[in-house]
Amino acid sequence: MAKKIYVLDTSVCLTDAACISSFSNNDIILPLKVLEEIDNHKKRQDSVGVNARETIRKLDALREKGSLYKGIRLGRGKGIISVKLCKKDNLPEDLDLSIPDNEIIGVALNQKDDFPKRKVIVVTRDINMRVKCDALGLLSEDFQSNQVIADTSHMYTGYTQHLVDEPVIDRFYAGEDIYIEQEDLKLCPNQFLLLVSNQNEKKTALARFFSYIKPLKRINGQHKNGFWGVKPRNKEQVFALELLKDKEIDVVTLVGKAGCGKTLLAIAAGLSQVAETEEYRKLVISRPIQPMGRDIGFLPGTMEEKMAPWVAPIQDNLQFLMGNDKTTLEMYMENGIIEVEALTYIRGRSISNAYIIIDEAQNLTAHELKTIITRVGENTKIILTGDIEQIDNVYLDETSNGLAHAVEKFKNHDISGHITLVKGERSKVATLASKIL
Repeated sequence: MAKKIYVLDTSVCLTDAACISSFSNNDIILPLKVLEEIDNHKKRQDSVGVNARETIRKLDALREKGSLYKGIRLGRGKGIISVKLCKKDNLPEDLDLSIPDNEIIGVALNQKDDFPKRKVIVVTRDINMRVKCDALGLLSEDFQSNQVIADTSHMYTGYTQHLVDEPVIDRFYAGEDIYIEQEDLKLCPNQFLLLVSNQNEKKTALARFFSYIKPLKRINGQHKNGFWGVKPRNKEQVFALELLKDKEIDVVTLVGKAGCGKTLLAIAAGLSQVAETEEYRKLVISRPIQPMGRDIGFLPGTMEEKMAPWVAPIQDNLQFLMGNDKTTLEMYMENGIIEVEALTYIRGRSISNAYIIIDEAQNLTAHELKTIITRVGENTKIILTGDIEQIDNVYLDETSNGLAHAVEKFKNHDISGHITLVKGERSKVATLASKIL
């Protein structure tokens, strides 16, 4: 079978600088227009800029091995990478080459003409570009290597339902040790179970799984009082509080739609363990600076004034939990018990003895999230919250964002736990809007 030819779009290189190593022994074409667009992004101070600069460095290193014009082999068992110009001959008349995407498509059409017996595939994160390719008879596909799940339906939820004989539930409530056989159910550490009687579906029990050699832990009303006045309203919130209070769990991921209580629960649990029980020295709350919709540009004033719009949602939650007691809240913040800051300033720090909440984590790349989590010091718990259906970063989607990566990569480790919250609790209006809009 002839090797395939992959024509890479700019969006692929800006998503993952290691993309050129992801195509086995097939050949890779980089249109010259892609290099020009990468150059336009190299000065950015975010993950896109990082990937742009790293891509340029990789190509410069390859250039020492040969000519990108003639093609350079990427390594043993790998294909050849080359840079190509768009030849305007034999291209559709309506293909406006002043549009960068069209010029990249033009290069792919050139390759299809030059190598009629080989599959030419355009790889792009841009959905509309894939539609254009289809309209022109070109094969196209999304870049898959940075996707940890096929779609959101395959995402780990942190809990499952398990049918058992009714006497099992009775013995469980009586305090008898109940084990789950590996043959019966494939579970992850700290996964939660809703045990349901196969004789009476209304007879249930909530349990937490540790391992196949340890008995299930019964969860029976120990969280009814909640934290800092916030009480759980559904079983998913009960599961979330169980993870948030457990000192043995260092990484907690909470995913859910707007109004499900993920951020409020995390902050309430953090306040309780910092200000009341003093299990941690301080509460650090941060979120990425990523606007929804059109960016309003640079903001005037001091650092605190610039950050105010970004941290306002966090301040709202804190004031709610404090019963609008601004004096106490200001005291906590002045004494360093509560720190609220943008992620721009949390990167590079080493934080110990702290309870860290990263809100809106779905707007982070896997690389950015790795950078943040690797700064966690001793006796520190980190909570990642977000809604993977509300992503404001144009280079991320539901399957490739940092939060989805964290959920999937951490799920098999006993120091982590995850819960997907599904029921909105903010208000009837918010719940209805999340369903119908």
